Amino acid sequence: MSGLTYLFDTAQQWLFETLVQPALFMLGQANVLEDGYAATGWLLVGLLQLGVMVTVIGPLERWRPVEPLRDRGAVHVDMLYTLIHRLGLFRLALFFTTEPLWNALFGALRAHGWKTLQLDALWPGVSDLPVVSLLLYLLVFDFVDYGIHRGQHRFEWWWRLHALHHSQRQMTMWSDNRNHLLDDLLRDAIIVFVAQCIGVAPGQFVAIVALTQLSENLHHANLRLWFGQVGERLWVSPRFHRMHHAMGLGPEAAPGQGTHQHPHAAVPGGNNFGVLLPWWDMLFGTANFEHRYEPTGVRDQVEADADGRVRDYGRGLWAQQWRGLLRLVGRA
Repeated sequence: MSGLTYLFDTAQQWLFETLVQPALFMLGQANVLEDGYAATGWLLVGLLQLGVMVTVIGPLERWRPVEPLRDRGAVHVDMLYTLIHRLGLFRLALFFTTEPLWNALFGALRAHGWKTLQLDALWPGVSDLPVVSLLLYLLVFDFVDYGIHRGQHRFEWWWRLHALHHSQRQMTMWSDNRNHLLDDLLRDAIIVFVAQCIGVAPGQFVAIVALTQLSENLHHANLRLWFGQVGERLWVSPRFHRMHHAMGLGPEAAPGQGTHQHPHAAVPGGNNFGVLLPWWDMLFGTANFEHRYEPTGVRDQVEADADGRVRDYGRGLWAQQWRGLLRLVGRA
């Protein structure tokens, strides 16, 4: 692990000194060199993730696809979402918009005596071991992600944003980042707040985010793959997550989505909400381990309402973002 860390640090330093630092000096932004160095780390992580997607997950999709691709244009839009997130463009936007607000908030809280919990200090000599603390923080963030995901389906206003993620009718490894930007902003705000509360180290936070994102790319892949009776209960598989996206099983159980309720939907709001671990679904009764590969999407895309209309989620990125805003305010 130390060898890999050294290689990553060396690559980050080279990329920063070669590209990022000169660009910041040219733009007159030398005052944010430290932030630029951190951003270089995120950029490097994103490039490594893209490399794994193209060289590992992509061939797996071609080896055992669930279905043939019918609309490559829709997949290209998903690729654009992925590039925006993995190349740091979304984080760059947050840096200039929300990060100053977060810094002011946590600065004020600490000035009034607020202290971080520091989970890795709970059991000195054990919880502060790097591997143990990483697993501990991963468990906490995965549980938080499960709760966020339940909320995205439970609250109708949130579902109106999150529905965009479910509107992809041909899932691929690129579909993970197909989200409304407001949906991403809400999730990131919750994750940042939790991270500040429990005191996760920056390096471990990057590792957890990188592992989560890459695993989600695999979960969304057009890949006929399950992990066996035991493995399915240890880590979320493409089959497990596809059931979450299944038309009629997951999205249609969300409040406000009409009367279509599939008999196998585990609870109101859907099933299989786990991001990395299926344990939370097993614990709260939302797991569906049926060995099936269902068509994906939202039923209102194909079934007309009482007025004979089907919902249009938009073709391009900006059309999808705009229609998400219209759904949020009840205009679409």
